[in-house]
Amino acid sequence: MINIVEVRRLTKTFDGGFEALKSVNLDIKSGEIIALLGPNGAGKTTLISTICGIMRGTSGTVTIGGHDTITAYRSARSLVGLVPQEIALEPFEKVINTVRFSRGLFGKSPNDAYLKKVLESLSLWDKKDSKIMTLSGGMKRRVLIAKALAHEPRVLFLDEPTAGVDVELRKDMWQVVAQLKKDGVTIILTTHYIEEAEAIADRVGVIAKGEILLVENKADLITRMGQKTLKIDLAESVKTIPKALSKYNLTIEANGLLYAYDTAEDRTGITGLLADLKKVGLKMIDIHTRQSSLEEIFVSLVSDKDMSVNKEDVA
Repeated sequence: MINIVEVRRLTKTFDGGFEALKSVNLDIKSGEIIALLGPNGAGKTTLISTICGIMRGTSGTVTIGGHDTITAYRSARSLVGLVPQEIALEPFEKVINTVRFSRGLFGKSPNDAYLKKVLESLSLWDKKDSKIMTLSGGMKRRVLIAKALAHEPRVLFLDEPTAGVDVELRKDMWQVVAQLKKDGVTIILTTHYIEEAEAIADRVGVIAKGEILLVENKADLITRMGQKTLKIDLAESVKTIPKALSKYNLTIEANGLLYAYDTAEDRTGITGLLADLKKVGLKMIDIHTRQSSLEEIFVSLVSDKDMSVNKEDVA
């Protein structure tokens, strides 16, 4: 699979010296959905804005479809659709006219058949003659996506597309994104919602303090970095862990014990633990396993980054 977006050593320093992006390298594959996760101020919106050409990086390069975003700006920008966080639409304009106008801005010839297809895919066709001001917040976000798709881009950037919408509408938007992927659109999504990345992304990137900490296949990331936890339900609760079990690093929780183990290790230690539980006279009544979630992995990565920065500051 070829790269449709390539970012090399991209930096962005604002007036006053704040370094928003620090030598970012990122490859985005054609036809994939990649989710960029990061806390507030991590650099997500700055990275998207710089890739899309809304702002210039301080150094480094960005190419889209082989076109440099500085030296071949028009060619690169024509391949990109952007859905911003803020809902900025003309309230008194009709939906269809709003989308037609966006298509015209890119010099595209009129094509109402294509625009109808876009609006139908977003469940907006029956609202085509409605004024923007009459639409719900969720419908307005769909109009933003229709505007971004009006000029037939190959890459779609969604900056916090479900911010402020309810859970049901968020799931509807996930279905829209999945359909766009089927139509061949490459999608880059920034989100605060970990479950959003877990539900729809092919790969996950984590950004913190202007640096990309990792970009990896979602399933591989959970397998590689995730731990499994064994919950052991006991017939009788314990207040302290017997000394003979100290080597297992157990914790006490709700009438039982928790044992975390790495799935990548050759030996999990579970067999020995169960045997030793019997030796110390603890009676099991049930066991359960749980895989670490993407959220737990994300929190761990960002926490490690914060700790490393703090250590550097102290030094």
